[in-house]
Amino acid sequence: MQVTALTTYPVKGCYRVDRRRAHVYPWGLDGDRRWLIADRETGAAVTQREISALTVLRPTLAADGRLTITAPDRPDLVVPEPVDGPPQEVTVWSFTGAAARAGEAADAWLSEVLDRKVRLVWLDDPTRRTIKPPYAWPGDVVSFADGYPLLLANTASLAALNDWLAEDGSPEWPLPMERFRPNVVVTGAPAWAEDDWVGRLVRIGEVTFRVPEPCGRCVVTTTDQETGERGREPLRTLARHRSIGQKLLFAVNLIPEGAGEIGVGDPVTVR
Repeated sequence: MQVTALTTYPVKGCYRVDRRRAHVYPWGLDGDRRWLIADRETGAAVTQREISALTVLRPTLAADGRLTITAPDRPDLVVPEPVDGPPQEVTVWSFTGAAARAGEAADAWLSEVLDRKVRLVWLDDPTRRTIKPPYAWPGDVVSFADGYPLLLANTASLAALNDWLAEDGSPEWPLPMERFRPNVVVTGAPAWAEDDWVGRLVRIGEVTFRVPEPCGRCVVTTTDQETGERGREPLRTLARHRSIGQKLLFAVNLIPEGAGEIGVGDPVTVR
């Protein structure tokens, strides 16, 4: 097996950045989901579950950490890093904690684009958020990703899913891998081989990862990542073929056992 794609999401819920190589930290890949859009009043994370139009926000990170977000017919938003703004309490699933505010200019820009009062915040201390039990070990941490530092998907599993869609004559066939928003995509394994990796170790390049559990999928996977339009797939088909333990499964989560660099073309082994 080998890595065929590597992706980060600088702002949770927004457009992806395709990478050739990335550094692995305990909390995830460098530049992955350290930024978050939060509701201005409640501090709750704003994601594609609520606003599919987040796909129009296209972030990039400069070498010095500066964040730039583009949107159609808008001037670019540029935010320096590190952020020195006052803390904002934010909530991502069961986690509630502090993050640094990017400032009123960033808040106003995003609020206008999304037509909702929001704030942009930065996870200044990436060790602040711990991974939920029972799969976490002491010291396991995660950025603003949903639950785990990385997500790995298998190209053969996507091909199998698309075969099911084709057999059903689905107008949404074929679905691209981008729908599942993985960090790492691998090829060379049979379809659904990743089911057997749960509880084992996966080595990618020079870094070893634990595989705590498969990923249960939500409405975000029905969102076209280029347009923001919603469909019915893949949830309809996953419900027929991949409903396991009251979850619709596609891809597996990863927890790094150490730091290092991984990249496209790196070998992938399981033990």
